[in-house]
Amino acid sequence: MPSISEKGRSMPPSPIRKLVHYAEEAKRKGIKVYHLNIGQPDIKTPEVAIEALKNLNINILEYTHSAGNESYRRKLSDYYRSIGIGIDYTNILITTGGSEAVLFALMTCVNPGEEVITPEPFYANYNGFATAAGIKIIPITSSIKNDFALPPIKEIEKKITDKTKGIIICNPNNPTGYLYSKEELFIIRDIIKKHDIFLFSDEVYREFCYDRAEHYSAMLLDGIEQNVIMLDSVSKRYSACGIRIGAIVTRNYEVLGTALKFAQARLSPPGLGQIVAEASLDTPAEYFRSVNREYTMRRNFLVEALNKIPGVYCPKPRGAFYTVVGLPVDDADRFAQWLLEEFEYKKQTVMIAPASGFYSTPGLGQNEARIAYVLNIDDLKNAVEVLHEALKVYPGRTMH
Repeated sequence: MPSISEKGRSMPPSPIRKLVHYAEEAKRKGIKVYHLNIGQPDIKTPEVAIEALKNLNINILEYTHSAGNESYRRKLSDYYRSIGIGIDYTNILITTGGSEAVLFALMTCVNPGEEVITPEPFYANYNGFATAAGIKIIPITSSIKNDFALPPIKEIEKKITDKTKGIIICNPNNPTGYLYSKEELFIIRDIIKKHDIFLFSDEVYREFCYDRAEHYSAMLLDGIEQNVIMLDSVSKRYSACGIRIGAIVTRNYEVLGTALKFAQARLSPPGLGQIVAEASLDTPAEYFRSVNREYTMRRNFLVEALNKIPGVYCPKPRGAFYTVVGLPVDDADRFAQWLLEEFEYKKQTVMIAPASGFYSTPGLGQNEARIAYVLNIDDLKNAVEVLHEALKVYPGRTMH
């Protein structure tokens, strides 16, 4: 039998999805599974988006432009200008989800064998995209002990070598919910400028900032206009994960022209998705205000409830809708599987994402898990109760 590729072998499984089989088995046994493992919001997609889908008046679902529909890119550039990011539609390339934006950006800017630095824990799929592109992720470790703040500048500088091609940040952060301050972004800007490398800024959770905190885009950083590549997506902003529409946004036309060649090779981003995404830009401001209030309420409940469980530590995230929690367990991967395979409480159990897959340093995140507060308060209450009961009886718990 012929062997598969080395690249295929080295592709990491998703820590978010790798336990799906066990969840399906649990459901077959009649157990309700609370999905805290995946960022699939239960928030309704805006009415304007659904109406655009219902009222489609087209005869042919044809290819779109490889860079995306011009009408959508023009309207999207208006949205960016409305939040202070002064760009033109020609600065935008539409992608198949934010995932393809990350992959195209890395393949455009980084040679196989070169390196990109990122604070860990980081969005797990950066590992997969880096493997697919043949590049190496170099982590700088942030710690739950100081709520995942950006490590000191000297720690970042230490990691830079002649192989370093860029820094990738996710702001607000998935998986930690950490929101970078303007001061932290200025520090990153100075490093980018000094070493003349790229800054890949993943800003898909821009709308999800809490406690009156404001998001500061990397596109606003002076002096590195040609170095910044913003990665964006409509999935979470409009609770429309299934339409698979993202974007690369940059003032660097050489980057855009090169990324377009990858875009041409895959022909075009989803045509239907772009129609829905374009309509979504008319979402009223009240939608975002009510969503923000809902997530703030969920976050406040979850952080308080988890910190009441003996041995659990949950930082208070200021953005996105995730938190990485410390658990009193020997191995979060084993615990996550045990929850689905062997545990139930009142015919219920919980699915979490073990945090080890969000680190690239071996051994880190072993007793941590990412929890997504994408369920309504009643479901979150039940999920926390189940987790509390599970930790009382888990055979590998590390404190009594």
